[in-house]
Amino acid sequence: MTTTTGFDIRRVGGRIGAEILGVDVSQDLDPRIVSEINAALVEHKALFFRNQRLDDAAQLRFATLFGPLTGAHPTVPSVEGQPQVLPVDGDEGVRSNHWHTDVTFVRTPPKATTLRSLVVPPYGGNTLIANTAAAYRDLPEPLREFADRLRAVHTNDHDYAEPRSEKAAEHRRRFVSTRYRTEHPVVRVHPESGERGLFIGGFAQSLVGLSASESRDILRILQSYVTRPENVVRWTWAPGDLVLFDNRITQHYAPDDYGDLPRLLHRVTVAGDVPVGTDGRGSTVIEGDEAPHYTPAAA
Repeated sequence: MTTTTGFDIRRVGGRIGAEILGVDVSQDLDPRIVSEINAALVEHKALFFRNQRLDDAAQLRFATLFGPLTGAHPTVPSVEGQPQVLPVDGDEGVRSNHWHTDVTFVRTPPKATTLRSLVVPPYGGNTLIANTAAAYRDLPEPLREFADRLRAVHTNDHDYAEPRSEKAAEHRRRFVSTRYRTEHPVVRVHPESGERGLFIGGFAQSLVGLSASESRDILRILQSYVTRPENVVRWTWAPGDLVLFDNRITQHYAPDDYGDLPRLLHRVTVAGDVPVGTDGRGSTVIEGDEAPHYTPAAA
């Protein structure tokens, strides 16, 4: 366990994840504490806060400490009356059981994601988070050098969530109501730490200059390093938990293993910047706009 000047940090995974002890995020936090939490986020990639007494307003206040917020989602409706809060509701038949980084189909994906548990099933319904910097370091040197030169096209118009019901089919229609396609570097340089991470996941559907079959094969190989067990932390939710993860250098996955039981989280995301590759080139829009209605970084 690591002790800072304001709270304790207990690692929960060898390569990713730490629990923050001794911080009540519903209260006003000293800027020094916020700076230390941000430093812990950059180091551990995913932070976990147990037994927090939060409502939507408190979750929004906490997320704002790390930067301006995005809207709930570019195409999916927010919680009623809360335009920056996205309901993650398993009861809707839409489950995020694909590895992904949030909203990479736009040019400026979120910097960070907060998830707060409202309803959790008695079993299953965990969230898995992977360290994409560790995955990059695991690559053999020739594969790292190859990945450094690749760029991928990310889009929301694919089979991210297979419809399980009419509700799910309607969600799918909303999800692709505006089609986005954005070209990102496959290896992203983290703007704070300088670490390199694999910036791919479920929205990355093709590689620039390669065929569809070549893209699938290469993305599958790279993705297999992201999801190695040693690069993944699993969080078992309890009511009142809050999770904060760095969306610039992680992927996450919610296994669909809780049957018809209810599961409800609220998501609030912090606006991010334009991803930059090892060659200094930023991401570019191919189709769709910059999503200024969603993120202030595109305004």
